[in-house]
Amino acid sequence: MRRRNPRGQGQILKEQLVGAAAKLLATLDQPETLTLRQVAREVGVAPASIYSHFDDLSALIQHVLRLRYDELARLMNGAAAAAPDPLSELVARCAVYVRWGNEQPGHYRTLFGGRMPADLVPGTAHEAGADLLGSLVTVLGAVTGPGAGAGPDRAPSTQEQQWRDGLLLWTALHGLVSLYNDHGSIDWPPLDELLADLIGLHTHRPATEIAAVLARRAPR
Repeated sequence: MRRRNPRGQGQILKEQLVGAAAKLLATLDQPETLTLRQVAREVGVAPASIYSHFDDLSALIQHVLRLRYDELARLMNGAAAAAPDPLSELVARCAVYVRWGNEQPGHYRTLFGGRMPADLVPGTAHEAGADLLGSLVTVLGAVTGPGAGAGPDRAPSTQEQQWRDGLLLWTALHGLVSLYNDHGSIDWPPLDELLADLIGLHTHRPATEIAAVLARRAPR
């Protein structure tokens, strides 16, 4: 039987509930089937105890999503802040995203798996993900825009085209992480080599140039 937290330490229980929900979302074969009863069982409390901290399962899941998005954003923005130029920033953001997704496959699936029903996870729960995409669009535009050294034959991009280019880059990054995680039996090339090729394709830069930027980045 779980020992009751001392009076005034309800925050501890809240953190335990969040941790349990995050673990279950990351490890269940069907995370969309998560229930409050499962979370309560993981912590060792009665399901009714959860309602002191969260109105329902949706509120708990959305809280977990915010924490994971905050974690990823903190890592990506921290890497970007240390970048000396737009290309280095783009490479840093992409590298953090891909490596985090590869090292945290369950948490990555929680954010980007897309399996949660809308009544549990409304679209607004992913606004932080849209912010990360927006940052990627902006820095990609800085790399590939006029005067950025992306090739003299490149016509100036419209705002709509920059958005599409950024969306395609994010789609490619997502595909790389998802396939790399889900099909580990394939004889994959090293992840950084694939990442250099991918960014090179989307920036019209040689993969060797991207690889050199990646090599200058200290492991996070």
